[in-house]
Order: sequence, then structure tokens, then C-alpha cells
Amino acid sequence: MTTGHRNDPASPLQELAARAGIQVEWEDARRQPRRVSDDTLRSVLGALELPAGSPGQVRDSLDRLRRARAAPGLVVIDARAAFDLPRARASFFQLEDERGRRYTGTAADLGNGNARLPGIERPGYYQLSMGEAQYRLAVAPRHAAPPALADARAGRAWGVAAQIYSLRRARAGGDPALGMGFGDFAALADLARSSGRQGASALAISPVHAMFSADPERYSPYAPSSRLFLNALYGDPGVLLGPAAVGDALRARGLGERAMQLDALDLIDWPHAARLRLEMLREIHAGFRRGAGDTQRDAFRRYREARGEALESHARFEALHAERLAHAGAQGADWRAWPAGLRDPDGPEVLAHAREHADDVTFHAFLQWIAAGSLGAAQDAARQSGMRVGLIADLAVGTDPAGSHAWSRQRDIVQGLSPGAPPDIYNPQGQTWNLTAFSPQRLQRDGYRAFIEMLRAVLAQAGGIRIDHALGLARMWLVPEGAPPGAGAYLRYPLDDLLRLVALEAWRAGAIVVGENLGTVPPGFDERIARAGMLGMKVLWFERAGHDGSEQAAPFLDSRQWDAHAMATTTTHDLPTVAGWWRARDLEWRTRLDLLGPGETGAALRAQRQADRAALWRALGAAGCAAPGQALPAEDDPPLEAVLSFVARSPCPLALAPLEDLLGLAEQPNLPGTTTAHPNWRRRLSIDAEGFYATPDTSRRAAALARDRIPA
Repeated sequence: MTTGHRNDPASPLQELAARAGIQVEWEDARRQPRRVSDDTLRSVLGALELPAGSPGQVRDSLDRLRRARAAPGLVVIDARAAFDLPRARASFFQLEDERGRRYTGTAADLGNGNARLPGIERPGYYQLSMGEAQYRLAVAPRHAAPPALADARAGRAWGVAAQIYSLRRARAGGDPALGMGFGDFAALADLARSSGRQGASALAISPVHAMFSADPERYSPYAPSSRLFLNALYGDPGVLLGPAAVGDALRARGLGERAMQLDALDLIDWPHAARLRLEMLREIHAGFRRGAGDTQRDAFRRYREARGEALESHARFEALHAERLAHAGAQGADWRAWPAGLRDPDGPEVLAHAREHADDVTFHAFLQWIAAGSLGAAQDAARQSGMRVGLIADLAVGTDPAGSHAWSRQRDIVQGLSPGAPPDIYNPQGQTWNLTAFSPQRLQRDGYRAFIEMLRAVLAQAGGIRIDHALGLARMWLVPEGAPPGAGAYLRYPLDDLLRLVALEAWRAGAIVVGENLGTVPPGFDERIARAGMLGMKVLWFERAGHDGSEQAAPFLDSRQWDAHAMATTTTHDLPTVAGWWRARDLEWRTRLDLLGPGETGAALRAQRQADRAALWRALGAAGCAAPGQALPAEDDPPLEAVLSFVARSPCPLALAPLEDLLGLAEQPNLPGTTTAHPNWRRRLSIDAEGFYATPDTSRRAAALARDRIPA
């Protein structure tokens, strides 16, 4: 990455990059112009199957791009808006909707073989015939307004955000079946009920994507094996098989005492807790095979048939992955190092292995059935408790390149590139996430099949979706394998098409959409997602005015001036909690782990934080959330209720508070830029989910949030 000089003549390499969707010039978080280095351009182009290692290769790749004029696999349009089709050689057309109903009409001839068709009233998917030409259409709602948040009589909505693994269940009588080392969908259902009774409308949750059953050392929820399926460890067998199922299985294998020991820990021991839970699930599956009734067997069969090839591929991968780990150790952890025959998910060796290990494949399909049923039960609990939205699922930005999705959907992703983020104020060294990214060219050619499949999987048991790093719908910072985070480039994605498809799938599911629009935001992005009905995010720490040149820190914006087309929150899983920020706990971690940017020192950052605390306190007082003239609270006395009240007063239709802020915890769930040096994704809460609001502190803080959700 180099400093750019705008309007310089483009070289053939840069022309090729621009035509391929690479943003050769861009602005960083400080609005400074940058230009991508030629070496990075060649690496990214190579991953896009556009060789650029020599002038001849650049010419050939440019010619290939110029000749590429394939018809789109899916025409994505707005409802009720006329649209044009190129190379349409007939005027009469026939339209068929998803229910098989047919409509006919006449297109207007625009000349040069182009035609204009009248708008289609109802959103949905259609098959269009014009003479011999066939088109698939996706018709998106013009504005996917969140209907669940539109009831003015109920006031603006509030909710909470939870890391599922952190939850605990009430352990009356010391029943080991109520906890085995981490939270699950049963604990989530408990929290949904208690939050609904408190008046919450939504419960945002950490990602629940499928992980690696055979490799529990991989437990980051944002580096899943597949976003098409669920974390099998979170499943609650009692929902589908009866409340005694878990306890009976633990007793049968003598696991009760160990389960209790693991559940008493403050930090999750993922390897041991995951293996214990899998052993319990193996026992439950064995019992299911021996004694399940016809109704249960039919339900499992119907689920397996409905999920089809995608489920079978995932289950085959899980069985193969376990065997390769057992056979080859660490070398078997990544499918890219497997024997060639096993790297082909549809090849004869994989199919033969699936036949020989049919019981294992069935076991992993069974786990997905359990997980889907129990996550659906948690959403039912949320809605039945009075929540207008219920669960808001979190869609991770990508998957682990060694995982199930990357193995079974190899053609959908770009190889050798990882999403990440360029250096910015909060992460001065930049980030490489070591994940996969969709190929934009392949998405368009395949009619966005992979994108739609993913959206439907995540929306299946939720009332909303939060799209992690929604900026990736417009452009993704992609870092070549082995390069530092700053040596990446932005690759453009078909934003309009992707936003319309998100709106359409959310409309079909009756769900709200929140897009994480934090970081280096491209011009016009926030306005575009607002027009599509997607809520952005307003996070307290980022809502500040520009520096005025005085000695004081940049002032915090009055929350009543925040953009109404957003969800308001105090913080996120990657940022300090309110108590942690006030106490500078995040700065302690960054200093200890040498995560400071160029020229930064721990002492200078702490001095700046003291000024920032004063700035926030002034904003709280000016907004009436703190008593006028009251002295700045001490560093160890964070004004939690005042902060929650401040965020609640925003005009945003939804305000969320993480459970950590309702509890006043100083530690954040994840510290970007770390793996084992900080206990990421391991912290558990001290209060059980069912009685979460029973303590005076949590009840009072939730009330502060709810009280200031003034009527819209």
C-alpha cells in the first residue's frame, strides 16, 4: 500500500485491476489518499484467475475481461419499477411466480435489441420467458422496512446482546444436565423468556454457525466451518427427545461429575467441555437409533431430506475431518493437505468413505437436526414472551478456509486471499481475519446461489439478522496469503444486487436487518443501506464530533442527534465494555500485549482516556442523563445507568445493551489482534439466564435502558 497521486495515467496493470473490480486508489480512515502497490494488484488478480505476472499476461487477461459478456444468472430488480433487458429479441413475455402462477404482457422496444418491461408488483422470484430467451428474476421490496419495529404505540424498541457460550442455566439441585461448561440454546431460551418478561423486543446473539466437531481448539464464532449449518455443541436434545434425554445420557456414561466441574469454571475449557458434550450426544444418538418412535424418526428423515445435498456434504466433511485428524494429526486438520481424492467433495473416494462410515455421517446430520430444533425453540420462547423481533442472528463475514464450506463450495470462494481491515484508529496495525470470501464474478455467474443459500440458512430460526462487516457487501479488504494486513486491496462487490437480495430474503422471513457499518466506510454507503431498509449501527465510542482545536477531547455527539436509520448500542464484542472503557481496561491489555500503533504509548493513551471520560461526562450531563454540575465519577465508578439512558434516548428504532454492560463487567469478549494471549470467547457470566434480571443492579440498568425508549 502506497500513498497515491490521483489522476495519474493508469498503467495496463492498473486498468486490468480496475476492470476486475479492484479499487486501485482509496482513502484510509484519516481520509488520506492511498494507492495499492503493483505487487498486491498482481496477487489479487491471480486469485481472481486473471494472471498479471507479465505484460503479455496482462494483455491476455484484459482481452478476456473485455470479451466477457455472459448473461447474468439472475436479474435483480426493485418491485414496481420498470426494468430493461439487453438483447431481448421478442416483445411478448410470460412471467411465472414461485407458486406456478403465470402472467403475460408486452415489452417496449428500446431499439438495438433492448426491451423495457413493466414493473412487477409483488416481491419474490420469477421465471421470465421472452421468445426463446429465459431469465430468472429476483424482485426485491422497494424498502424492506422493519415491520416488527414500526409500532409507534409500543415506543422505540430495546433489547440485549448475548454471547451464547457465556450463558449459564439455573442449577437447582446441582443437576449436571443444566450445564456442561458453556452456554447453549437451552440457556438462550431461558434468557429469551426472562428478557421478554422484562419488556425487551430483541435478543441479539453471537454467531451460531457450524464449527469443527473434531477440533474443539477452533472455537472463535467468527471463524466457523460453515455458515450453512449450526454449532452442534449448542443443541438442546431435550427439545426434540424429551427433558430427560441429557441427564440419562450423562448418567449412562458417568459424565455427571466432570460436567459439574467444567461448568463451575469462569473461563471455558473448550477442548474438554466440547469433547464431553460430544460424548453425551453420541450416547443420545445411540439411544435414538435403538428406541426412537416413528414420529421422531420421521421428523429426522424429513429434516435430512429437506436440507439435501448441503447437509450431506457437511456431515461427510465432519466424518472425514475426524478420521483425518485421528490418522494424520495436525496435518489432517486442513482439507487442503488431504490426499487429492478426498479434496473433491463429489469424488468417488469421498462417496465411498461416506458409505463405509454411514453411521458417523448420520450422527452429524442428527446433530444438525437437534440444533435446528432447539434454536427454533429459543426463537419461539422469545416471541411467546412478548418480543416483537426475538432473536437477531449474527452472520459472520466468512468461514475458516480449512472448513466444511470451503471444502464443499470451492468454486464459490477466492483462493489465497483473506478478508481483513486496513490500519485504522482502533486497530493501527490492521487486521487479517484468515477467512474465506465469495468470488464476486462467480456469484454473478451463478445467479447468487451461494449468497441466497447462506441468507436462508441464517434466517431460518430468527427474527432478524446482523450482517458482520456489512461494508463487505460493497467492497472487501482482501489480503494476499502471507502478506501483512496493510498490503491488501479493496475488491468491489455488486452492492445493489446484494442489498436487494438481503431485503428480499428478510421480507420473505419477516425479519429485520442490521448491517455493521463500522470502519472505513465508502462514500454513500450509509445512505444506500438506509434506502434498502437496513439499519446501520451507532456505537457510542464512535459518535463524536470533529476536534475543535482546543485542549479538550473531541466531544461526544448528543445521542438525540444520532442517525435514526440505525441500531444504537453502547459497544460491540470487539470493543471495550462501558466499565472497561471507563477504567481503561482495554488500554491495559493493549499496552501489555504490545498492540499499540506507531508513536503510541500507554501513558499517553491513559491521559487521552481521562480527557475522553470528561468529554463523555459532559455529554451525559448536557443530555440530562447525569445531574448538572456533578463531579466526574472516579475511574473505578463507571456511570453505567447514565450511559445506558444516553444511548436509549437516540431516535434509533432499536437500542441494544450487551449483557456485559448490564452486569458492569470490565472485560470484553474479544480483543482483536490476539488469539491465546487474551481469553477470547471464553468468559462466562456469573448470573444465570433465567434469573438475570432478578438482581437489583441488572434490573435497575435494564430499566434505565427501557425507560428512555421514548415513543416514536
